[in-house]
Amino acid sequence: MTEGQKKPLLPEFNAGFLKKIHDGISAPPAPPPAQGYVSTSVFLLIFNQSGQPFMLAVVKADTDGYPWANQVALPGGHVDDADSGPLDAAFRELQEEVGISPDQVTCIGSIGHFQTISSKDIEVFLGIWNNHENPVNHDIREISKILKLPIAQLLDIHVSRQYCKRSPDVFELLYPVQDVVIWGVTARILHHFLEQVIQQVPESLSLSCSASPDH
Repeated sequence: MTEGQKKPLLPEFNAGFLKKIHDGISAPPAPPPAQGYVSTSVFLLIFNQSGQPFMLAVVKADTDGYPWANQVALPGGHVDDADSGPLDAAFRELQEEVGISPDQVTCIGSIGHFQTISSKDIEVFLGIWNNHENPVNHDIREISKILKLPIAQLLDIHVSRQYCKRSPDVFELLYPVQDVVIWGVTARILHHFLEQVIQQVPESLSLSCSASPDH
């Protein structure tokens, strides 16, 4: 997409639209075949504001020795023995970290597993945040900042950096947005999600991706 070219309007990211995204994933990233990974789960929460879709993310606290310090992440954490499963853990962590209770979220389903270099297996659950007007009460011991990121801006970065239909390595796959840079496993999750979104958005955006040169 060239500068000055009109950006296509995105549809409302309601439950029906997100279900199309979820159901359109023919081969979601699978859990690791090997043992030794720590099971974790996160929520990729979407909400609509002023007719535009946004994604909720967090900046992890600047804590000495914390491997995620100052990194952009999705709300979530480890699956504990007391959890009934990864989805239960994702809901629990969502409430503990950012104060969003399960009754405020419509879960669409899992969009796959993503592994980190620190041997964590992250299952990502796609959901709609229904009460986004309410203030977010985050745990300052774990989170330094709440981010509400416009999907249109993330898509613009995705297209302009020619990430469409390919898998850039960790050094290239960067999403500079607002005053942060999304990288690492969070960038891979975002890349996966945006690739699915592109299949459902107006044809003009899909064509702009198709026009990107192959790498």
